[in-house]
Amino acid sequence: MTVTHPITKWLSERSTHSFTFYVSTIAFLTYACMYGMRKPFTLAEFQGITWAGMDFKALLIITQVIGYALSKFIGIKVVSEMSRSRRAISILILTGIAETSLVLFSIIPAPYSFICLFLNGLPLGMIWGLVFAYLEGRRTTEILGTVLSISFIVSSGFVKSIGKILMNGLHLSDFQMPWVTGMVFFLPMILLVWLLDKTPAPTATDEALRTRRIPMNKDQRKKVFVEFAPGLVMLTVAYMLLTIFRDLRDNFAPEIWKTIGVSNNSMIFTWSELPIALVVFAVMSSLMLIRNNGKALQMNMFIVISGFITIGLSTLALHLGLINGTGWMILLGLGTYLGYLPFNCLLFDRMIAAFGSAANAGFFIYIADSFGYLGSVGTLLFKNFSHNTLSWYGFLNTTAYGIAISGCLLIGLSLMYFNLKFSNIKKNIFN
Repeated sequence: MTVTHPITKWLSERSTHSFTFYVSTIAFLTYACMYGMRKPFTLAEFQGITWAGMDFKALLIITQVIGYALSKFIGIKVVSEMSRSRRAISILILTGIAETSLVLFSIIPAPYSFICLFLNGLPLGMIWGLVFAYLEGRRTTEILGTVLSISFIVSSGFVKSIGKILMNGLHLSDFQMPWVTGMVFFLPMILLVWLLDKTPAPTATDEALRTRRIPMNKDQRKKVFVEFAPGLVMLTVAYMLLTIFRDLRDNFAPEIWKTIGVSNNSMIFTWSELPIALVVFAVMSSLMLIRNNGKALQMNMFIVISGFITIGLSTLALHLGLINGTGWMILLGLGTYLGYLPFNCLLFDRMIAAFGSAANAGFFIYIADSFGYLGSVGTLLFKNFSHNTLSWYGFLNTTAYGIAISGCLLIGLSLMYFNLKFSNIKKNIFN
């Protein structure tokens, strides 16, 4: 006889609104705590340290992103196959390894401590898929997924703000601050993961509306990939562009804000992200109102296109003198996240539901993510060795138009592909 935990039973008896509020809050806080172990080191500048001709901070970011990218490739298998019974303990083990690597980073002499950032990124890349697995395949996944996604919009800035406060208040060095900040977030994460694990499974109604989600073996992954390969490739390349832009804006935020004249304000990393989070939440959560999965998939792609357009137009407005650097940073973030967020949960969730595929969103998310971070690593290396004298602010300015145009073209072609696919099977659910 299966014994239901009291929290699970209590949640099962709540109204849809109460359930959504509880689960989205716990998921948001859980993933936000993960950022406490991933992003605090990007606050530090590590001035005067180089290795093999490379700036030490750039080396750290590249090393962590390499680990994070490798984690995404591993996650294609691990996350898609992970059973619910192993999720919670896996999340805690992986984040525990990441925090331990930050402690080692403070002990091992620089510049050789850079390897610790690889060990930090390697486990953390799988956390998103494990957390989102609790949320996918539900009637309210749009709201649950959007709230979860907002965590990485505001959490990175919030973690930097907390790191700055701890650094100043406790007089921590650039090497001590990351693990101390990480520990502040790791301890509450233990409780949050336990609470998240008590979330009830999707109901029969959820499965009827959004398709049942299952762990996928090797043969199932191959079959589903082949089924969607052309569209998936175009979506993945577009996502690579968004990941590159998001990572550069996020990882080098202190340098970019300093370039545009905003410094000595520890909360700018948080305040600048709040309007972005509010707009993105309003846009993405409204998709829950669209019951037709095919139309919702189409709308997700239109939102991604609007993100690319915002990146291009905001940069044009900056060059024409219509907005200042602060306005550009906020609009650039808005465009990036309008394009980036659907890939991390909603687009693939609706694609599975629209086609009734025997799959889970984690598989598609991790295909896109793995190549997205691979592109981010490549860009960091290219910038460091080919355009080393160009500031990160200048680099984003220079590449914005090309990314905006290429992204719109790729998403437009993928939209045509999926519409044609529906037509070929005589199930054009866009109509």
